[in-house]
Amino acid sequence: MCAAARETSPGAPPQRHRLGGASRRAGSRAVARQRLPGDGGGGPAMAAAAAADTVPAGTFPSFMTEGTLLFRRGEYDKALACFNNALKLRAGDKHCLVARSKCYLKLGDTENSLKDAEASLQNDKTFAKGLYQKAETLYTMGDFEFALVFYHRGYRLRPELQKFRLGIEKSQEAIVNCIGSPSSVKLENKEDLCFISRQAESKTANQKLQIKLTKDQKWTRKQERVRNPKTERQLLGELYADKAYLEKLLQDEDLMESTMKQGIKVVDLVLSGISYLDTRSEFWQQQKPIYARVRERKLRQQRWIRDKKRKPAEVGRYIVKSMEDIDMLLTGDSPEESCKKAERVLKTIQGWSDDEVPNKNELIGNLHSCIGNAQLEMGQMEAALQSHKMDLEFARQNNLPDAVSRALDNIGRVYARIGKFQQAIDTWEEKIPMAKSSLEKTWLFHEIGRCYLELNKAEAAQNYGEKSLQSADEEGDVEWQLHATVLVAQAQVKLKDYQSAIMNFEKALEKAKLIHNEAAQKAIIIALDDVSKSIIEELNERREETTVYSLKDYDFSSENTKDDKSGKYGERGESEHGPGSPEDEKQEEDAGTCREDHGNNKEGGEEQEDEKERKGEKQRGDGKKS
Repeated sequence: MCAAARETSPGAPPQRHRLGGASRRAGSRAVARQRLPGDGGGGPAMAAAAAADTVPAGTFPSFMTEGTLLFRRGEYDKALACFNNALKLRAGDKHCLVARSKCYLKLGDTENSLKDAEASLQNDKTFAKGLYQKAETLYTMGDFEFALVFYHRGYRLRPELQKFRLGIEKSQEAIVNCIGSPSSVKLENKEDLCFISRQAESKTANQKLQIKLTKDQKWTRKQERVRNPKTERQLLGELYADKAYLEKLLQDEDLMESTMKQGIKVVDLVLSGISYLDTRSEFWQQQKPIYARVRERKLRQQRWIRDKKRKPAEVGRYIVKSMEDIDMLLTGDSPEESCKKAERVLKTIQGWSDDEVPNKNELIGNLHSCIGNAQLEMGQMEAALQSHKMDLEFARQNNLPDAVSRALDNIGRVYARIGKFQQAIDTWEEKIPMAKSSLEKTWLFHEIGRCYLELNKAEAAQNYGEKSLQSADEEGDVEWQLHATVLVAQAQVKLKDYQSAIMNFEKALEKAKLIHNEAAQKAIIIALDDVSKSIIEELNERREETTVYSLKDYDFSSENTKDDKSGKYGERGESEHGPGSPEDEKQEEDAGTCREDHGNNKEGGEEQEDEKERKGEKQRGDGKKS
């Protein structure tokens, strides 16, 4: 359906009276262009006349295409110029005449619109587009009976076109609104009907007199018909303010006496604008009287009440379809649209009774949860927290354990996202008894352990990591086994249990290779290197501490030096520079193995140890001399 067919008058149903609003807005634009004296003025007719003497540079199809595009954009003046140029190249083209007639109609020039529509039918009386455009123009002019005739002609020729049927319906409704229903009119033939001919003659005479009236006289006659402001406001709608503005301009005598550059008086422009709005209000009064609008409003209310009481099957389909759309929008990276959709559905369901929706409270809580998830994706943390708390409140009020578990899960996630790890732990620990599956427990234990790790509580993090790993083993989920093993290893690094950490990291590396997770493999290899460096640093610190304590315990007296020179010094030297305790040997062996596996240089470490031994011997020699 064309864009013009969707326009409507104020207060009229959008599917019935389609062209009143288009003409109204076009007239408003025409008046707005004529408000200021400095405006170019003249309208599309003068622009077309100015370009009439020049031969357009272009082809007929190009002008038609450009004009159609401009018409769709709402630039009717430019579109009119394109169609004028096209008609210069191919005069009398019926398609171009119809297109130009549409432009004239949009601009409020119904006379030229009717001329072009009739010209398109001159050579082909069965041209459907021309018939429809003529009918639309006649309807806009208020000639509903003639419009109905041409709508019927087009419908007989092209019954498959929906626009002709709609035209018939709106014309019939406009006629009924003007004169009433035919069933309510009763004609009686009681006397002589010769008065009809006399009435026709007097009507013809009056028409001849009306033709001779000037513009000022027409304005004076129109001015005599004073309409109730309330009624006029209802008819004009948003254009009532424009008419009030124009009437206010009439009070400015200096402005009304001025003349524009083209020689047009400002008073004529203002009066023409007011006259156009009066004509439109009369048209809308005929098309849809006030009493008909009141009746239609009552009918709409009755339909709304009837539709409100839907059948259970319709309610169920609506809810299921709406929830699917909300989830689809959220998973499709459209959280804003998902949130708006959920809010609309929530408002709709809140307006229904408990009889129509037996699980109303459960649905309301679920929608609060959907809104909170969308707000979380949009980064609105506080709003998301409030939505999930509303979900929790509804769940507890209606004793819905599954909904309580869901709400606690979501609240914990929000707390973790904003860095409130202790609140997240408390919330998730409350949810632990409600977890039903091993997979759910795996995720829950892992998240709690992760929060403990962020709080530097490594023992608790290791404990929950082992619980998560146990649940993952029960479920047989390799990916969660990987996550839980990494969590345990990270907690062991915090506890400086490097040997166990290396073992768990190696297990995690095997699982990452099993599921082909390259990112996890790289991260685990980096973590293994860091653990190996930490082991080497710890061993070096231990050796330095051992050397310092050995020097403090050494007795520098001459007697002890002589007696124990060969024995004690040798023993102490062995203890300082010997192979060390079994524990140190084991840690050094593990660190060396780890370095060999991940590319560390073992020989560099041995040279560093020899250098430290030589420094220790030199210090003892200096002490001996003293």
